[in-house]
Amino acid sequence: MQYFEHLLALLQTERDEDKRAYEELTQRSTVAERRANGLAWYPIAIRGTEPAKGDYITVEVERTTHTDISHQLRFGASVKLFSNHDPKENKIEGTVTYQGGNRLKMHIRTEELPDWADDGKLGIDLLFDDNSYDEMQAAVKAAMAQEGKKEECPMARIVTGRAKPTFDESISPYTDAKLNASQQAAVTRILQANELAIVHGPPGTGKTTTLVQAIKAMIARDHKQILVVAPSNTAVDLLSEKLSDEGLNVLRVGNPARVSERLMSLTLDSKVSEHSASKEIKKLKQRAAEFKHMAHKYKRNFGRAEREQRKALFDEAHKIMKDVGNTEQYIIDDLVGKAQVITATLVGANHYTVRGLKYHTVVIDEAGQALEPACWIPILKAQKVVLAGDHQQLPPTIKSQQAAEQGLSNTLLEKCVALCPDAVTMLDVQYRMHNHIMGYSSKVFYNAQLTAHDTVAEHLLHAADTPVAFIDTAGCGFEEKTESTAISNPEEAALLLKHLKLLVGELQGHYSPADFPTVAVISPYRLQVAVLQEQLQHVAELAPYKGKISVNTIDSFQGQERDIVYISMVRSNADNVIGFLADIRRMNVAMTRARKKLVIVGDSATLSRLSFYADFISYAESLDAYKSAWEFFD
Repeated sequence: MQYFEHLLALLQTERDEDKRAYEELTQRSTVAERRANGLAWYPIAIRGTEPAKGDYITVEVERTTHTDISHQLRFGASVKLFSNHDPKENKIEGTVTYQGGNRLKMHIRTEELPDWADDGKLGIDLLFDDNSYDEMQAAVKAAMAQEGKKEECPMARIVTGRAKPTFDESISPYTDAKLNASQQAAVTRILQANELAIVHGPPGTGKTTTLVQAIKAMIARDHKQILVVAPSNTAVDLLSEKLSDEGLNVLRVGNPARVSERLMSLTLDSKVSEHSASKEIKKLKQRAAEFKHMAHKYKRNFGRAEREQRKALFDEAHKIMKDVGNTEQYIIDDLVGKAQVITATLVGANHYTVRGLKYHTVVIDEAGQALEPACWIPILKAQKVVLAGDHQQLPPTIKSQQAAEQGLSNTLLEKCVALCPDAVTMLDVQYRMHNHIMGYSSKVFYNAQLTAHDTVAEHLLHAADTPVAFIDTAGCGFEEKTESTAISNPEEAALLLKHLKLLVGELQGHYSPADFPTVAVISPYRLQVAVLQEQLQHVAELAPYKGKISVNTIDSFQGQERDIVYISMVRSNADNVIGFLADIRRMNVAMTRARKKLVIVGDSATLSRLSFYADFISYAESLDAYKSAWEFFD
């Protein structure tokens, strides 16, 4: 009881802080500022409406300008349609049911669009995400209510230390020539597990490949439906595609992040529209729309007879929509029943179409980035749990420092790895990095257990290149700059781009612009990313390669890889303060994005106050990869 009470309290602290920060960001901001922060679409045009279940209509809208701004309007989000004519009065709330490109559909609880929809410019604001918090809270409360009872979820007993996971050792080892020994061992452990198995997948070790084969093997053995979830839509999309490619019947619940034809065909919406009974739905919806259209003719200046006629028409439309609802439910039940794998985000596992389902096994991918309360939403639906991820990479983003310090940043994956070492299989062969790029990360984070596969162990940009470089700016006077709370180092950025320019010149003899290696220029600090992006515009020699160069924060690159990675460390000050560079898991992510070359630019005097960086500099020296920034001055 105490375990879940503590988790609930942490979740409430996080919710309060998230809401406070959201209100601070939105209440005093203009619509242009909200749009720039990804919290609004404005202006938008209404492209159509149609009747939906109950008293709802579906409204399809399109943003008509500023279409290149990234945004947070996603499937399932609570939103508000408003008119700039009188935004305080002219507004109505709804839920996003589809979002793709510059179009989205939203459900609004109303018979018809309000009159003000014809006045002024329209926009959509993202509302605070109460729904996700409600779902997480309900799941933790449900786990707490089950404690000690017969129907208690096995995972609850394990995380509270009242039980250990068990394994059926009689199940023979899994073999598959496509997988290496550690990957086969991971699949074996998953098949043997009765309650819990953990796949620890360091960078580049083929965690997704392993999971897909394990899911395939479980379905072949048990023929039972499996729920596969992850904290992000992107991770769910990747697994959905890979599982479908293996010939499994996959049902993707919710909206994919990537709107590819391949992915869309796996979604519930797409499968419903292709179902043999969907033609009947279209006809019924058309009839309901006609009745509502007739009712709208009585909208202005009518007496009692017209009012009754209008009501009769709406009643008829409702009756038809009830038939639509029944037919849709029949189709959904049919599709869900036939699916071998259901994929969703953690919160999406409670989507109304699959809310009541139970599964034998739930697989949680990217569990190292998942908030624990969100994990309990799918866990309560299953007897057996497979956690996959890497607790040595970035944890989930937590808004409340208090909640993080009191334990919310400690993920379920971390807890289970510590509590249940017998359930853990670490994948130990990586297929991404040169040996020297991998070496330091393997030693510090993975007990020197990683090995590089033969196909990548010695791969270089060209025969004479070196795969690692540390460029030391100590003594150059490249002091960091502080603006408000943001930190940058423009001189370090200029040096980094100068080095990249020299490297590009060196590689021109080996590659054409079309097959030029991919480059990531990354930094832990957002302001430094902005400085790098701005300076990059003025380096003429790099202009032909802009399509190959990505500049962003370390966090945004988790899960990605590039041929060449530059890291700008930024911190350089007399007090040797390194701030959140002390979170060495972020550096693990940064260093392990590179395939063939890793270049780190930083001030050894400031960085070396932490042994992690001092030891890395020694590692670079042992590889003859240490350079002073002075070597690159004219």
